[in-house]
This record gives sequence, C-alpha cells and structure tokens, in this order.
Amino acid sequence: DLYFSSPTPRMAAEGRGRIEVSVPGRVCLFGEHSDWAGGYRRSLPTIEVGKCIVTGTDQKLYATVEEHPGKLICTATRNDGSVEGPWECEMTDAALLAVAKQGGFWSYVAAVAFQVRTYFPVNGLVLNNYLTTLPMKKGLSSSAAVCVLVARSFNMVYNLKMTVRMEMEMAFLGEILTPSRCGRMDQCCAFGSIPHVMTFDGDVLMTEAISPPAAPIHLVVVDLGGEKNTLEILNALNKAYPIAEDEVQKGVQKLLGEINLRIIDAAVAAIAQGDARSLGELMREAQQEFDRYAMPACLSQLTSPKLHALLADGDLEPFIWGGKGVGSQGDGCAQFVARSKEDQEKLVALCEAKHLRPLSVTIGCGAVVQDELASAQ
Repeated sequence: DLYFSSPTPRMAAEGRGRIEVSVPGRVCLFGEHSDWAGGYRRSLPTIEVGKCIVTGTDQKLYATVEEHPGKLICTATRNDGSVEGPWECEMTDAALLAVAKQGGFWSYVAAVAFQVRTYFPVNGLVLNNYLTTLPMKKGLSSSAAVCVLVARSFNMVYNLKMTVRMEMEMAFLGEILTPSRCGRMDQCCAFGSIPHVMTFDGDVLMTEAISPPAAPIHLVVVDLGGEKNTLEILNALNKAYPIAEDEVQKGVQKLLGEINLRIIDAAVAAIAQGDARSLGELMREAQQEFDRYAMPACLSQLTSPKLHALLADGDLEPFIWGGKGVGSQGDGCAQFVARSKEDQEKLVALCEAKHLRPLSVTIGCGAVVQDELASAQ
C-alpha cells in the first residue's frame, strides 16, 4: 500500500434518479468497410481515406438507468421479447476487464463501463433495457448501439457533460476491448436519424452532417432471415491491407478506395437534393462493384444467396429505385430506396408477404431532423 496513491473518490449522481435513455441502430447507406480500411493510413499513408454515409434507424434500444453504489446491473430485452439477466458485475477494473475479454453480449456492457470508469470517477449503474425494436446481428450496428447506450447512460446519470462525439469515442474504446473487430463507423448511431458523412484518415475521424434533403427519401431495410459471420468477412477483407499481394487484394483496395470515394460524393449530392432515383441507382452500382471486387475475397460469406435473390426479385421493381446489402454485407439485411412513401408501404407489405422482416427508414423528417441536428452540433 505504500507504493500506491489513494483511489480517486467516486462521483455521486446528484440524486438524478431514474432516467429514460434510447439509442437507434444505424444503416450504412454507402462505404461499408471503409472505416477500418482508412485506419490503415496510420501505417501506410498512400492508402486512400475511408468514407461512408450513415443514418440512424427508426428502430431503437430503450432503457431506464439509475445509479448503483458499487455494481453494474443490467437486464436486456431482445427484439423477439426474450429477456436476459439481470446480470451483475462488481464495478472494479479487474472484474469489468475480465468480462470484456470473454466476449458475448455482456462483454460490450462491461467494456464500456471499464472505459467510462477509466476517465470518470463514477460509481455503478442499474440499466434496464426494457424494450428493443432493433434486430440483432443484422448489420444495423446492434452491438455498437448497446455500447453507445451504456456510455450515454453513464453520461446522463452522472451528468458527465460528454458531447455526442465523446459518447461515440467512449463506446468505440469499449467495443475494441472485446473480441469484436469493429471500426469507427458503427458508433455513429449516437447521432440519431441525421445522415452523416464520416471520413477515416488513420486515427483521425471527421464527421459532417448532410443537409436535410429537399424531399424525404424513403427506404426499407429487410431482414433476410439468413446468417452471416461478420468476423469471417472482416478477417478475409483485412488480408488486403496494408499491402495488397495479389489481384484479389488489389481489387479490395480499389473498391474501398477510389471507387468508394466516387460513389460517396455522388450519393451526398443525391441525398441533399432529395433525389431518391439517383440514390437508388447509386446503390445498384455500389452493389455491382462490391460483388466484383469484394466477393472473391470471401466467397463463403459474400456469395450471399438470400441477398442476391431479393435484389434480383422482379416483384420489387415497381416500388424501388435500387438496393444493396447492409453493413458488412452477407445474408443479414438488404436495403432499398422506395419510389415514394406509398411505395415504401407497399414494399413493406410485399416483403412481409414473402415472410421477410422489413423495417422502414426515412431520411429527412422535418422538425425532428432539425432538432436532432441542433443537439448534435
């Protein structure tokens, strides 16, 4: 004990009581995988910067949170209504880090709590995730949403005065403590429904809100009911960096570099103009390029028969301008740009008739977007 200073006094929650917190998922409209690819610029600056366009989903995680004097106690409700927990862990570095390294759902909760405790002298937390409308493991950043939910919960309960970007950073630092190999894109769910361009230049992350579109753009994200192994996809594509050693790996770098940057620039303009048709056509183009250059690097996951069958389904054509895969791609989810609000509703009904699980997402919601835009600055 002579060699260690006294522990920092813990921070009380100032009697803030029980608080409601919610966090949406996120949809990567364009630029999947560019976050970690751009990160390789820290060791090889000739690699292109990464860029993506992301927006929040209408589906969320909902929780009540309050202070606990010395433990992290959590209950989680899945989107199918099943409940896990309550799970609890002592609010100590050793205990939290041990759980974080184990993997699994609770590892995300413990890892973010560890990082928050590292930077802020907080006590524990009781988190009751009483409702989840966000599908799990479907490319909608459900794990990142959990991480942001934990960071935001500590922020609100203890009045830590973290900005949205700080919440994102805390969530990212937590998630990379787990066996997950996420990039920095996923935590953008903290921004809510505002579409953003994210730029990844080595360890530097820059974000910029896209001007609200002149007219709302209506999308449908479809849970394909399949399976995907995100870790296998990431491992396969990461083999192309930092040095591409064959033609397949050179193709991956071309896809996530120059091709991606060109499509992103065009998509930003389309969103700002409310040009749903051009956005849908860009999705078709982006998927064609992804299939050409990324699929050969991971045939076991990116052949994705369910995804490609739905993208080619002629029954959908009267209602859509185009579509593509979501997240890391694979047979998790597909996304489509609907021709109108009415076509969005018809597409949802058609997908349900095909025993799929569709989710509506709208870019540009008037006053709601303006309020979120102001709070995100």
